[in-house]
Amino acid sequence: MKRLNIFKSFLIAVLIFLLCHSAHGFDLKSKVIKTKLQNGITVLMLERHTSPTVSLYIRYRVGAVDEEKGKSGAAHFLEHMMFKGTASIGIRDYRAEEKILREIEKTGQRLDREKRKGRRANTALVKKLSFRLKSLQGDHKNYFIPNEIDRLYTENGGLDMNASTGQDVTTYHVSLPANKLELWARIESDRLLNPVFRDFYTERDVVMEERRQRVESNPEGKLYEQFMNAAYKTHPYGRPILGWTDDLIYLSPDDLKKILKRYRTPESIVIAVVGDIQPDETLALVEKYFGKLPSVKKMKDDLPDELPQKAERRVNLQFDASPMIMIGYHKPNAPDDHDYVFDVLETILSKGRTSRLYDTLVTRLQIAKSVSAINGIPASRYPNLFTIFAQPRHPHTNAELEEKIMLEIDKIKSEPVPPEELIKAKNNIKMSYIQSLNSNSELASILSYYEVLLGDYQYFSAYLDRIEQVTADDIQTVAMTYLNQNNRTIAVLNKNAE
Repeated sequence: MKRLNIFKSFLIAVLIFLLCHSAHGFDLKSKVIKTKLQNGITVLMLERHTSPTVSLYIRYRVGAVDEEKGKSGAAHFLEHMMFKGTASIGIRDYRAEEKILREIEKTGQRLDREKRKGRRANTALVKKLSFRLKSLQGDHKNYFIPNEIDRLYTENGGLDMNASTGQDVTTYHVSLPANKLELWARIESDRLLNPVFRDFYTERDVVMEERRQRVESNPEGKLYEQFMNAAYKTHPYGRPILGWTDDLIYLSPDDLKKILKRYRTPESIVIAVVGDIQPDETLALVEKYFGKLPSVKKMKDDLPDELPQKAERRVNLQFDASPMIMIGYHKPNAPDDHDYVFDVLETILSKGRTSRLYDTLVTRLQIAKSVSAINGIPASRYPNLFTIFAQPRHPHTNAELEEKIMLEIDKIKSEPVPPEELIKAKNNIKMSYIQSLNSNSELASILSYYEVLLGDYQYFSAYLDRIEQVTADDIQTVAMTYLNQNNRTIAVLNKNAE
């Protein structure tokens, strides 16, 4: 068995050497073309002729943290509305449609104002306005073609079409045949400049239902929301992306337009195009469509800092579900040197069956069904958390898991990571890095993410060199600095007593 393990290690080392040699041949710094349009939009292009396709990402440095207090959920809701078409996509008679949209908005806002009164609301008026809103919505369906953006992409060979809203960034992406690049530019620029908020009140109900399913009736979602709200007392990372129910239920079109205004800040937009392209032609297309966006002063990220945590915080949730535990420690975000160290520590603790937490809790002691460490929760624009998630195996408890996890953390503090374990962790990270170079979509995602987040996609290019510099002493230092009781938040879910 020992010889077999040695042989496996040798094969892995050889594979990584060959892959790394290949990866160094794929020098992102020399191959990525970075251009800034006159209005401030950043464009990243990477020419790869492996297939006649192109992957396209557009990222906005806008997320849930940018919402006004009392308007949580607006950024995510806006993402939904951006699929509803534009003044030229999905139209039948837009001039007539505009009139009925104004009536829908006017009626919906009157209805919301009355409902806000709670017990003092005029029930007859609420009923009347609800009936009128429903009638207007029914009439409105005659004036537009639903799901037109989806149809255009699908009928033209679009794959991997999706969007996402995070705490830091909002993203729209799709992969298309290379000859459909102009179609993408037309659609994305049009929905940025001329979106139409069709089905607003219907979609608000959809978002409310999404929250009910993903949070209120989902034990893990509910625990995570309470965990984050306990970990962050002042910074908006403590607010859920889906929004608080009391905010979400009364969001208005004007609330979403304020977030849209942030979308339209060119300095906060990054476009990544990776695939079978001709850079000069591609840039001309992007300039033609996105150059229309006027240059405006970049909005400041004027958010309150999270004050240093001085005592352990705990959340206890009772739910009719399997127990689970979340443990989070405040730490710096990228590109701080310590963030690289936490990436290595994440791998040492929970990546693979031989990682410390998995080997101890799942394999040997068999007290956990699952365990994972994740660096960078919930996002990376601001200082974040190093978090451990685990589920006990019946009949074991969260308390047992917590005790054993803390013992493993204490070992990290008191005993230097052996050289062979550190090398294995770095090799694991290298393998993941190299695998990400194979896909046009993955490359477009990574390049655009680090450019919009850190202002420099080359963070990714230099990543392996920085990981290679991490030492056992560095790991002990960050563990002793951040992984302590006063700096941690623990959330546990225990099953309701029968």
